[in-house]
Amino acid sequence: MSQDFEAVQRAAEQGDAKAQYKLGLMYDKGRGVTQNYAEAAKWFRKAAEQGDAAAQHNLAWMYEKGLGVAQNYAEAAKWYQKAAEQGHCDAQYNLGNLYANGQGVSQNYAEAMDWYTQAAEQGDAAAKTSIGVLYAEGQGVAQDYAEAMKWYAQAAEQEDADAQFNLGVMYEHGQSVAKDDVEAVKWYELAAEQGHVKALFNLGGMYDEGRGVAQDFVEAVKWYTQAAEQGDADAQTSLGVMYSEGLGATQNFAEAMNWYTQAAEQGNATAKNNIGVMYAEGQGVAQNYAEAMKWYTQAAEQGDATAQSNIGFMYAKGQSVAQNHAEAAKWYQKAAEQGYSDAQYNLGVLYANGQGVAQNNAEAVAWYTKAAEQGHTDALEALISMKK
Repeated sequence: MSQDFEAVQRAAEQGDAKAQYKLGLMYDKGRGVTQNYAEAAKWFRKAAEQGDAAAQHNLAWMYEKGLGVAQNYAEAAKWYQKAAEQGHCDAQYNLGNLYANGQGVSQNYAEAMDWYTQAAEQGDAAAKTSIGVLYAEGQGVAQDYAEAMKWYAQAAEQEDADAQFNLGVMYEHGQSVAKDDVEAVKWYELAAEQGHVKALFNLGGMYDEGRGVAQDFVEAVKWYTQAAEQGDADAQTSLGVMYSEGLGATQNFAEAMNWYTQAAEQGNATAKNNIGVMYAEGQGVAQNYAEAMKWYTQAAEQGDATAQSNIGFMYAKGQSVAQNHAEAAKWYQKAAEQGYSDAQYNLGVLYANGQGVAQNNAEAVAWYTKAAEQGHTDALEALISMKK
């Protein structure tokens, strides 16, 4: 233990609130003493009970995160409130978060807005971003993208990564501003440079699709990888696709399977479907239709249209299951109703041939037309053939 620690400890034990707060910090950060969250919470509490706002905030934080004390959002809200009422900026922002999320208090967007506003008036960038989110989502206020943009812009000027990312989203989707992929890329890059995981993923997507930048699969892989390594399931899935198809990286089915598996473990339905495809096609693994069906089923139960269509195909072909056109029609129907063009076409084929459903040319034409309108060439040829 350092001499500074011993001096602070003596003052704290004599009831000096500032010393108690400082001692809590020393235990919290492991400065001059072994880190000990329970001791930190104990000393923060002593200072907090004497009205020290910083100690009240830190004690609330420990209750929110369950550090040194059992996690307790109600206690967190209580202590944030005490500090916030004394004008503590971080406490005002964090209390706003609890109201926005309904943690320890009843969810109340108006209360959240009030506390965010008080923090924002002190210049807190995160609070400004949160106000923008409330306007963008129409939570507690009328949805107003222009107002959201105003608050995001203010926070982005302070280099808040969430605000930079949100501005990118608004430019990408044309919310309150003209759609501008170049501007979206600019803001995604600024957020990505700070390690913002969704910005990293979205930037990868822009390079992947050539929107706002020249298409560059190598750049896409670079950005997807950074997001995937932070655990983003969408990025892990997209990176798996790049390795599976050899885009921006040498084709590597084992690497694709690795990334799909990580995403699937997080519940990503697209990744589950893609693992099914690898088993169905024997890509990097022994072909195994039963295993493919298992993964398709998991994804389909989450509403994934591609997986639903793939199950339909397996029933139509009798792969790992007895051939059953009625089951095929059922699964094609689920996917077709979600707008999946392959399923719309295949459902049209079943109606044209009367397989698993009553033969019905009008239904066949209807589904072929839906698929053709999405550019499905086989559906277009089927329509032409039916008109002859």
